[in-house]
Amino acid sequence: MDLLKRLPNSLILLALLVLLFEGCYYDVEDELYPTTGLCDTTTVTYVATIAPLLNRSCISCHSGSAPSGNIDLSNYTNVKLYADDGSLYGSMSHNPNWSQMPQGGNKSDDCSLLKVKTWIERGSPN
Repeated sequence: MDLLKRLPNSLILLALLVLLFEGCYYDVEDELYPTTGLCDTTTVTYVATIAPLLNRSCISCHSGSAPSGNIDLSNYTNVKLYADDGSLYGSMSHNPNWSQMPQGGNKSDDCSLLKVKTWIERGSPN
């Protein structure tokens, strides 16, 4: 008789535990918000796109009174010169004809490279 009295309470507890554990999961950001794989190059300019990219990856070595390799990438005029002669994109994309930058590091991500290439192809607008 005691078993019959406890059985409904046990079933209710079991049902609650099943619901509780079924409701628990870990959110995986990539599954919840998948990236489209697109790289927005519609409004690529030096000020908005290229300068921030260079600031993250290049300026620490290529600026100041004694820039590495005597290559100063701290202003638009200088960067445009390297864009025009092909060395900016060539170095960043690890083209074998240019010094690979950053030295000893990985090349820039594909989207960043596409933005640099697009910027150069559009005449390197400021």
